Amino acid sequence: MAVSLKETYELLGCIQCGRCTAGCPVGFRTYLNVRKVVYEGLTETGPRDAKGRPEAWNCTTCSNCTDRCPKGVKPMELLIGLRSAAIEKGKAMPTVRDALESTFKHGNPWGRGRDKRMEWAEDLDVPVADEGEEAPLLYFYGCTPAYETRAQDVAKSLVRVFAAAGVPYKTLGTAESDCGNEIWRLGEQGLFELLVEGNTELFRSHGVETIVTSSPHCMNTFKNEYGDLGIEALHYSQFLKELLDEGKLELPTPVEKTVTYHDPCFLGKHNEIYDEPRDVLNAVPGVTFVEFDRSRERALCCEGGGGRMWVEAVEERGERIAEIRVNDAVALGADYLVTACPFCLLTLEDAVKTSGNEGKIEVVDLSELVAMAL
Repeated sequence: MAVSLKETYELLGCIQCGRCTAGCPVGFRTYLNVRKVVYEGLTETGPRDAKGRPEAWNCTTCSNCTDRCPKGVKPMELLIGLRSAAIEKGKAMPTVRDALESTFKHGNPWGRGRDKRMEWAEDLDVPVADEGEEAPLLYFYGCTPAYETRAQDVAKSLVRVFAAAGVPYKTLGTAESDCGNEIWRLGEQGLFELLVEGNTELFRSHGVETIVTSSPHCMNTFKNEYGDLGIEALHYSQFLKELLDEGKLELPTPVEKTVTYHDPCFLGKHNEIYDEPRDVLNAVPGVTFVEFDRSRERALCCEGGGGRMWVEAVEERGERIAEIRVNDAVALGADYLVTACPFCLLTLEDAVKTSGNEGKIEVVDLSELVAMAL
């Protein structure tokens, strides 16, 4: 195993400079030390925290460590590889195991049946492509907006915006399955490959040419990890920017709020999409935009990525990053903390409560802000 990891991840290129550890968003408050993982992580699951749990499960897969490495080593991929090794040995924690089993059986990690996947749209006129029907423009709403109550508002808002702009889209309805982004990062490569195969076949059976996603995580995996998919994958912020530029989307209603914007890692760091969400935000009339000091490529991670929604709580110390983010937004005088990712939405909203800022600020998805301006 040690030789395989050295060869696979080219770990001997590491010069132990520590830039990966310095850039890790969770290193200062967990027992994850990326430099140590690279140096000592050539065992079955790598170094462990104070309670004996593999440090690899603390990783949010934000990509800071990989982006900062001056020698081209990819610590994030090593951490995912260590997770894979643990899963292959049957050592996945129960919450991770349950999420993976649910994805295999029901097409989602939330433990909900496939027949419940369209409940969010019950009172809405959402077009569903019949079997074999062409769907050149596909709205892939995703698992979290399908099943998680708060995140359902993202899908509902986008449906309203698409209707206002006359967008000729289709959805896959209950046939839609998990994109696989978090499955890959949890380390279940075999299940990821099954999802890629099944989703690719499904997309091609409907003649899909463009996929618009609710989540940056879905966009990332379709764009970067599905091989030669031959389908354009866009995050909804990119698509809304196109609609605004083409004059197809009008926003006549002022939203008189001061807002700041949190860059999701899988939109920003992974795909360098920084301008489009801000352009959409600034197109909303009445909005006063204030920028975080730590923004764009310097933005803090919310800690919701890398499958951590389904990872048991690890030993932590100090303030959560999402709480720091909320406190910084309050200090800016923002009424709304806006983001464009379902995971960021959930983690930041929870942090408003745990940081004692209820009533001081609201967490709003960009899609919701746009819908307010219709």
